[in-house]
Amino acid sequence: MDKLHTIQVFIEVANLKGFSAAADKLGLSAPVVTRSIAELEGRLGAKLFNRTTRHVRLTEAGTRFLQDAKRIVEDLQEAEAAVKGVYTKPSGTLSVTAPVLFGEKHVMPIVTEYLERNQEVSVKAMFYDRITSLVEEEFDVAIRIGHLKDSGLYAINVGGLRRIVCGSPGYFEKYGTPIVPADLRKHSIVFPLTTGNISQWSFNNHGKKEVIKLNPRLRCNQIGSALKATVLGHGITSLLSYQVAEELEKGNLKAILTDYEEAPIPVNVVHLEGRRVNAKIRSFIDLAAERLRSNPFINP
Repeated sequence: MDKLHTIQVFIEVANLKGFSAAADKLGLSAPVVTRSIAELEGRLGAKLFNRTTRHVRLTEAGTRFLQDAKRIVEDLQEAEAAVKGVYTKPSGTLSVTAPVLFGEKHVMPIVTEYLERNQEVSVKAMFYDRITSLVEEEFDVAIRIGHLKDSGLYAINVGGLRRIVCGSPGYFEKYGTPIVPADLRKHSIVFPLTTGNISQWSFNNHGKKEVIKLNPRLRCNQIGSALKATVLGHGITSLLSYQVAEELEKGNLKAILTDYEEAPIPVNVVHLEGRRVNAKIRSFIDLAAERLRSNPFINP
């Protein structure tokens, strides 16, 4: 196996955190992948992975080499793509993912505009309320809400989302309005399970984190259901600013405890490719970043 192919095998093992998974992705047998990594380690004189029966993790040397390996492959792909012209005109199929409600409300308009602009591109838009793997599920671009944990991704920040505690004006008129976070314990709570299974909300109380444990009367596994119940006056909920913005504007909901909100949650456009992505990805990222940064529901 030549040096470049060996490096590509190494990158896949590192990305997928497994020899078998890399073998499946590359269409190779597991022994070939194992032998390729052994040859690479022998040539470098360094151990690249720590292996157990359950886990494959990069060593410190492997982590350093991964960055160089990716750069080598990117340089070659860039040279080939420049000859083929894929950096100059968008073409092919673009795969995009985002959270469900965010995707429906704020990503799909970008996708349709992108398709109108680029007639030689088709788009696969898949929306999930979970963290997708760009490598394993073969997505080109993802819009992520939250702090990023995967350092292997390239990210462009496009704004932030407030977490807003709110209820209907009718509910507050009938049961009173909480003044401090602890007052929530006296109220009917509509708890969206997408925020976690532990029934608690966090606040910033004069620079210190305050966690309020709750006993929700209603738990919902869908944002839309929690939002509907809250608008109908069945309690107080906590949702992201883009999820409640329209109802707040209409006056159907009222935000409370705004002085106790934590820092906004970041929104990022993320992708795998490095310094110079191909035209179909770059043109979508540029459009998405422009539209999302100017979206008042995302940067309230």
